[in-house]
Amino acid sequence: MSSRKVTYRSTQSTLCPCILFLAMYVFWISSMMQTTNGQEYAHSIRVEGDVILGGLFPVHARGERGVPCGDLKKEKGIHRLEAMMYAIDQINKDPDLLPNITLGVRILDTCSRDTYALEQSLTFVQALIEKDASDVRCANGDPPIFTKPDKIVGVIGAAASSVSIMVANILRLFKVR
Repeated sequence: MSSRKVTYRSTQSTLCPCILFLAMYVFWISSMMQTTNGQEYAHSIRVEGDVILGGLFPVHARGERGVPCGDLKKEKGIHRLEAMMYAIDQINKDPDLLPNITLGVRILDTCSRDTYALEQSLTFVQALIEKDASDVRCANGDPPIFTKPDKIVGVIGAAASSVSIMVANILRLFKVR
């Protein structure tokens, strides 16, 4: 009769990343078509804070036949998104780093397309564009109520340098770093 040695291996180290990935995936899917202030923002994540940082990541692959987004990209997209969310979370948890200031995020999906990334990056500067609503009236005659979008102070991303250069050129006009 041979004796077999039974060893138990902790699954905590392999289970944690899986749970984190699953939680981020569910969070991402639930926020893919979130409605904010009556306006739909596709492929975005928003976390409130005193100071808002933007993020541009290729969470989805390039779509086919006129569709902007394709399949999920784990390594270049989800992992980078998770890294930013983790860093923001760690900074917010440490009371010594930014006392009485909470960092928030507005993360957008570039869908691995430079033109779509440029279009998405324009949402970062919406708060900086003054809207003239003096001639606009609601059906009942009242002036419209505008809710200002988040003011983004800086942007992290994009994955490709060509996209980063295009986005930086637009954001530079609005003094977003």
